[in-house]
Amino acid sequence: MTTNLIALCFDANDPLRLAGFWAGVLGWETAEDPHDGIALLPSDDTGFRIRFLPTREEKSGPNQIHFDLTSTSLDDQQQTVARALELGGRHIDIGQLPEEGHVVLADPEGNEFCVIEPGNNFLADCGFIGALSSDGSQEVGYFWSKALDWPLVWDQDQETAIQSPHGGPKITWGGPPVRAKTGKNRLHFDLAPPADGDQQAEVERLVSLGASRIDIGQGDVSWVAMADPDGNEFCVLTPR
Repeated sequence: MTTNLIALCFDANDPLRLAGFWAGVLGWETAEDPHDGIALLPSDDTGFRIRFLPTREEKSGPNQIHFDLTSTSLDDQQQTVARALELGGRHIDIGQLPEEGHVVLADPEGNEFCVIEPGNNFLADCGFIGALSSDGSQEVGYFWSKALDWPLVWDQDQETAIQSPHGGPKITWGGPPVRAKTGKNRLHFDLAPPADGDQQAEVERLVSLGASRIDIGQGDVSWVAMADPDGNEFCVLTPR
């Protein structure tokens, strides 16, 4: 039995505003979320929803995960950047070089993302969300490949990437050095076993692969809080 990636979750100080920004950038529809947040439903082969959950914590430091958005032409790239800026995004400097073709932006709450230039061969088989680009070790790339049963599509110089057999975004990890964690990640994955699966059995399987149970103050809830081998939080929901 393998688990499914149900959602990428953002901790948000203003979930409605942040969901509106990303709905406008991605062209996805909003939907009610059962956990006091708001969700976006994919309009392509992405395969998971995006959830925005309320938090009072302010963002500090760069995120462990960011979107790489693809472009079909320079004009398309410029249109994506212009749309993001119009919706409340902004340019940021994370040390990118002037000759690099991608554009680095932040959403209204400072979450980083990149708009990649056209002609990127690595993302050629991906949709608009080309990748969830992640800070992480080779070990954590191997873990997520086994956890989701997604094949490795890149494994070189300790950099790894996986992709669903059904297509959609790649998830990439940049290899060492991995930034030290300074608190709970702003973004995390929600997983769930299939409808005929067993949550506890799936938790035990993930532990056998290198994950651990964690306490993030969740209290008595139906989902299980866990961390991958790099300490990144994720949740295992009830089967669906």
